[in-house]
Amino acid sequence: MRIDITIPNVGESITEVEIGEWFKKQGDSVRKNEGLLLLETDKATVEVNAPESGTLVEILKQNGESAAVGEVVAHLETANGPPSKSQQTASGDLAAQREQTADQPNSRPDPTDRSADAAAAPEPERKPVDEEPAAEEFGPSARDVEIIAATEMAAQETQDTEPAAEPVEIPAGGDRAGRKPAPAGDRRDEVVPMTLLRRRIAERLLAAQRGAALLTTFNEIDMSAVVALRQGHGDAFRQRHGIRLGFMSFFVKAAVTALQTIREVNAEIDGDHIVYHDYCDVGVAVGGGKGLVVPVLRNAQQMSFADIERAIDDFARRARDNRLRPDELQGGTFTITNGGVYGSLLSTPIVNPPQSAILGLHAIQDRPVASAGAVAIRPMMYVALTYDHRLIDGREAVLFLKQVKSMIEEPARMLLEF
Repeated sequence: MRIDITIPNVGESITEVEIGEWFKKQGDSVRKNEGLLLLETDKATVEVNAPESGTLVEILKQNGESAAVGEVVAHLETANGPPSKSQQTASGDLAAQREQTADQPNSRPDPTDRSADAAAAPEPERKPVDEEPAAEEFGPSARDVEIIAATEMAAQETQDTEPAAEPVEIPAGGDRAGRKPAPAGDRRDEVVPMTLLRRRIAERLLAAQRGAALLTTFNEIDMSAVVALRQGHGDAFRQRHGIRLGFMSFFVKAAVTALQTIREVNAEIDGDHIVYHDYCDVGVAVGGGKGLVVPVLRNAQQMSFADIERAIDDFARRARDNRLRPDELQGGTFTITNGGVYGSLLSTPIVNPPQSAILGLHAIQDRPVASAGAVAIRPMMYVALTYDHRLIDGREAVLFLKQVKSMIEEPARMLLEF
């Protein structure tokens, strides 16, 4: 029985996907619920499994091609159920051939015949023994010679009647259009289509630039206390919770406290209204196999340090394997992005609409700073808050960053919640 493999409904408002990768080749056997292919959407990737065991007889959409939701992209032939239409037609033709052969008089099966199909096949036409090979097997025939001669004569007549082309002055070292030749060496351009994810990222970033009054405010944070805390308690934290204590959990906890204090940063504009959220769904930007993605920590205000670290580690692993679900990338009231893991010292991140703000973290560097009337070398980090100035004033942006700064420089405040 032949089964159509179709594109499933992979999320709200998603009508088109891209074939990311076929796990099986045409003609391969597959087991029920075994992975067949990976779909890429503008938000995440989705794996499609085989509905039944059988053979992947035909692939209609190749890697990188687009397909609509509900579209058939492959055919799976299973061993169960009635034969397919093509199988029925082939079986009927074979039975008719056998019946016709049996009805012929004095027809006896050939003991050397290895298949009914071979017996039913018509015998190829044989040439008489004394027939000579056709002339074209060895060279052109007389007719071919006539055609060649006529063609050459017509070409010569055209050449004689056409006026000679006027000489064109060609710049030294260039062509007729004046273009200089490409320098010697290995030079080439590779043109590839944008993935749905990259197109979606481009559209959203462009919409954010056009649809909001974006402004960025900066501050710097002394990371000495957090570095010392991780060095002193990191091993015990890992033994107890089975996960490494990173920097991101400190910033998520600090941001949640600041978001609950300065509500405008956790709000969004909806037409002529402002929507204030009493929960903190914090998006954390992670690098994926196909680009930057932002999975969301739901109700981050209720999460512990260990909860945050485990969730981020899980997001990062599945993002590298393109295994994040679309619902994990939707929503969010605030975003944190850490360019410091790639070495960025300072940047101005772009807001992820319809959110109103995003916090950018950067590399930690030892720098000389004034402390208690003296110059000291401290591990410092620049932080940036980009925000929609239509909703958030400079005062609120500065107060938000100052509160995050005080929480990170005195992490005990996060544990005591003040």
